[in-house]
Amino acid sequence: MTHTILRIPAAKSQSGYSRSTIYLRIAQGLWTKPVSLGPRAVGWPANEIESLNAARISGKTDAEIRELVLALHIKRKALMTMVGL
Repeated sequence: MTHTILRIPAAKSQSGYSRSTIYLRIAQGLWTKPVSLGPRAVGWPANEIESLNAARISGKTDAEIRELVLALHIKRKALMTMVGL
């Protein structure tokens, strides 16, 4: 299974959100936190962006999307545990 990480330009393109909106949504709990790629670089797993887009398209409420964000963070931690990080 391939795990692609998208930097901010690709995340903006995939979601249709601006940079400031992505960070606002993170603060609101409606978007996953970025993954650190280095001292000054972050990105988001492509599968998380796809899941968030699908939730918006299907008409999920903000409360349901917050639950999805929590579930995605839990899956991310489980993946990190599996690879030994």
